[in-house]
Amino acid sequence: MSVAPSATIHPGAIVEDGAVIGEGSSIGPLAVIGPKVRIGRNVTIKSHAVVTGLTHIGDGTTIFPFATIGEIPQDLKFRNEETCLIVGRRNRIREGVTMNTGTAGGGGVTRVGDDGLFMAGAHVAHDCQVGDRVIMVNNSALAGHCIIGDDAIIGGLSGIHQFVRIGRGAIIGAVTMVTKDVIPHGLVQAPRGVLDGLNLVGMKRRGIPREDINAMRAAYQMLAQGEGTFRDRAQRLCEEADSEYVREVAEFILETSDRSFLIPD
Repeated sequence: MSVAPSATIHPGAIVEDGAVIGEGSSIGPLAVIGPKVRIGRNVTIKSHAVVTGLTHIGDGTTIFPFATIGEIPQDLKFRNEETCLIVGRRNRIREGVTMNTGTAGGGGVTRVGDDGLFMAGAHVAHDCQVGDRVIMVNNSALAGHCIIGDDAIIGGLSGIHQFVRIGRGAIIGAVTMVTKDVIPHGLVQAPRGVLDGLNLVGMKRRGIPREDINAMRAAYQMLAQGEGTFRDRAQRLCEEADSEYVREVAEFILETSDRSFLIPD
């Protein structure tokens, strides 16, 4: 076990031999830290939290009581292979959150970016790749192999099907099941997720220029009503777009995916 001099460990905590605790980090009472865990600087692990497996926790992250971080995947194909979970910096991981390590078949790594907020009861499954500044609201869940872009918001009690991609800046409403890919800056709602426009409020809050927002509106209409297949429309957007945001949407659609897309009405 390696514990930095400025780190504090409550006498009631269990920190197993081999764990690494960085400068300024704090381990609360009855927390459990496994032997292969690497905790960065100024991390706070509150009471009763469990961090286990081959798990790295980035600087400045706070893990709240009863979260379980780094347990094995909930996947029947898992055969106890050594896989890992990498959590970035300054995340807030609230009560009861679960994040699992990866699987050999999915690349072996579950990855969470920086500055995320994972509210109580949220779940990040094996092999997910979660971007920066992602918000998962209470009791939302990502199935295995999902890719979540930066600044995405997943509403409370919502579920994301395995292998689905959620584009940057998209927002998923509460109590929504998403089974298909969501374009960047898309707005999805209804029990069986429907693409219902653009996340205009989020775009404005992030300071996206008005001309780009207008270009996105026009691109959305073309995707909804233009000639040819959905992919044909995306190809034309990619070739003709002046806005980097429109080009991002087009390129997202043209990438290889294991799922189909939610398509504008």
